[in-house]
This record gives sequence, C-alpha cells and structure tokens, in this order.
Amino acid sequence: MHIDFLGLQAFVSIAEYGSFQRAAAHLNLSQTALSHRMKKLEDYLGIKLMVRTTRQLTLTPAGQALLAKARPMLGEMATSLDALRQQGMARQERLAIGCLPTIAAHHLPPLFRQFKAEYPDIFVKVYDNSAAEIGQLVQSGEAEFGITIVSVNQWDLETRPLLEEPFVLAVPQGHALARQGFVNWQDLGGTPLVRISSQAGNRRLIDDALAGRVETLMWRYEVQHLASAVAIVRAGVAMAVVPRLAIDMIDTPGLVTLPLRNPRISRTLGILSRRGHAFSKPGRALLNLIVRHMKHDHQAGAPAGTPAGPPSAPPAGRAGPRRAAVR
Repeated sequence: MHIDFLGLQAFVSIAEYGSFQRAAAHLNLSQTALSHRMKKLEDYLGIKLMVRTTRQLTLTPAGQALLAKARPMLGEMATSLDALRQQGMARQERLAIGCLPTIAAHHLPPLFRQFKAEYPDIFVKVYDNSAAEIGQLVQSGEAEFGITIVSVNQWDLETRPLLEEPFVLAVPQGHALARQGFVNWQDLGGTPLVRISSQAGNRRLIDDALAGRVETLMWRYEVQHLASAVAIVRAGVAMAVVPRLAIDMIDTPGLVTLPLRNPRISRTLGILSRRGHAFSKPGRALLNLIVRHMKHDHQAGAPAGTPAGPPSAPPAGRAGPRRAAVR
C-alpha cells in the first residue's frame, strides 16, 4: 500500500497552522508546492479534506478524522527517524583534540585538508580553549590529545615538547622603541601595557618569571584573548607582551616585535596526552601532520625590529625543541 507521507505532512501542517502561507513557511516550501501536495493527497484518497475560502480554512469531517490519526503517526515517525539518526552519528568515528586558540586558527585549517583526504568520514571536534581547559579535557578523555603550553602536569598526563618560542614586545611601527635592537624589562617602566587575563597560561609564565617586578609595570588594559591585545597595540594606546609564534600567525600590519631581555622569557609548546593511552589511528595521523607542520613552520628567532607577520620561509638548520626557559 502506498502512503503519501509528504501529503500527510502537508495536511497536518496546514491544519495546525490554519493557513497555507504559514504552513508553507514552516515546511520551507512555496505555497504552490504545498497546494500541489495537498491536491495529490486528496486525489489519492478520493475525498475532500478541507474547505478553503479567501478568509477561512476549515476541515471537513473526513479531514478531522484523518488529522486525529495522522498527527500522532507523523510524530512517532519523526521520533523513530531521529533515533536512527542519533545511532548513525554514534557509529560515525569521531576525533576530539584540544589546541590553543591562535594555533588552532592559523595552523589547523590547512592540515584538515590533508587529513580529510585520508579520513574523509571522520567528525573532528576542536576545543580551542585555554591551556588549563585543554589539560582538563585531555585528563577527562574528552580530547585525545592537546597542543598546549608545557607546564607541570598531573601524574596521569604526559607531555612531549614540540618547540620553544620567546615572548616579545609588540609595538606600533612608528614608535621610538621600534628602532631599538631589543628592550629590557626595566625600560618599560611608565609605558602603558596591555596584558591577558590571569586565567591564561601565557600570563602565568610572565608573572612567575618577573615575580614582584610584574606589579611595578604600568598595566593599563586587560583582555581575554591575544587578538584583542594586538588590536589595542595597533591603535597606538599601549604595548603588549606576546608569544612570537602567536603574533606571527595574526595579520598584524603596522606592528614591530622586539626581543625582551633581563629576563628572557619563553614558553614551550608541546603535546599533552593521557599517560598510557593508545592513540587512535586517525588521532595519530592528525598528530603527525601537526608535528611536522609546526616544526617546519617554526621560526627559532626573529631579527630585532622585525615587522610582525608570517615568516616568508622556514629558516634552515634550526636547533631542535628545548625545555621552557626563563633567562
């Protein structure tokens, strides 16, 4: 027996909304297409289901009887189909990873193209969160691994250092400091600065390295994300201490980055995973792509007064990754 489900769906929608226009909008159909479905259903049944005038739409007795049976039937059908869809999604292989926001935005997209060629059907979820949140996600098993700042970790987590990068001072290109080869921290006294929220891993590295001196600096602005800090610097109202690699990945015309000394502060980026956890095959494949790409793209150091922005080519003969350092 043939059942016209599209016709029944059109009929129930018209009856519930009381209007062809509203029912068509609900079903994302034109009124012409909706009228065609309704006519086809009535022709198949050989009976009139509703009476439509310019002002009013009413159901015939046959239409009222059909509505009482069709509404719960369609509802049950929708529930069954949704359950099947959920089962299909559950069977679909999934991969979740954690990654620092700037790295996720500027390193991962081109890698997904390569990853998709090998694993076209895998659903990938990226937690582009803070370092602390990435640690929690990996520890709980919600993320298979994380690309984050290497720090002291829980006993059940292990890290693999990937690369080290220094913190630099971002200044407007026309500023007097932009002509210097480097800047000492003590030279920043009286200079308006913008810093990242205390919840960020970068902020904690700087605070720990400077100890009591950190509060002698003129922190005029605090933001949650690196991109916001860079925008404030670009506006010429303050300077910012930022990771070199991170600012390289942001479109930053008009800015210059300068090495910071006494002390020199750097962060180590690495891979965070659960101790003893075996990577899935897709997870291992994506991780290998990330490692190769970041090591190839990493710039060990930039000349003083270098305009911020992506490097034109990776330097040759780089040293391998080192442990995080404060010098």
